[in-house]
Amino acid sequence: MRYWIVNGQSRSIVLIGMMGAGKSSVGRCLHRRTGLALHDTDEIVAAKFGMSIPEIFDEHGEKKFREAETEVLRRVRTEEQTIIITGGGIVLRKENVEILKRLGVIVWLDGDEETLFTRASRKRNRPLLQTKNPRKTFSQILGARRPLYANIADIRVGTSVLTDEEVAVAILAKLRRMNAKPESPIPATTS
Repeated sequence: MRYWIVNGQSRSIVLIGMMGAGKSSVGRCLHRRTGLALHDTDEIVAAKFGMSIPEIFDEHGEKKFREAETEVLRRVRTEEQTIIITGGGIVLRKENVEILKRLGVIVWLDGDEETLFTRASRKRNRPLLQTKNPRKTFSQILGARRPLYANIADIRVGTSVLTDEEVAVAILAKLRRMNAKPESPIPATTS
């Protein structure tokens, strides 16, 4: 199935959510299913600096990383439908939120805290979790970001008990329903 069939508005799919939600994996599944180009803001920032995200945080700090992230968003082309994978903190800047809203349908990948933390912890290179108590830090970050995700999401999909492919299918189904009845958009719900 091609995206243009399920999204007559020609808008991109923008994936947001906490680290561990599966944005990158689900984005790749959506790419395979739709044929749309894939843009991962973290990968673009890392390529711009010529180093990994943890190295950017170590050498330049989170503020520089966030500035580069915003610059990447400003440069994303809106003429073509794409899949845009964002970093978990992209919602922290108001300018980013406004850009994301213009870019496309915002899909919040959510999950229960324990599952998200377990997944995020698999990668030992998460800069924001390099603390004395990563579990507590994660909980605080999630608590601060959840309302931001909820505030801008057009669609919410729970990822805790679904495979990446199942999440991709759920997203495409919700986009089809959203497009079928534009006068009554699908509320952000868990599924």
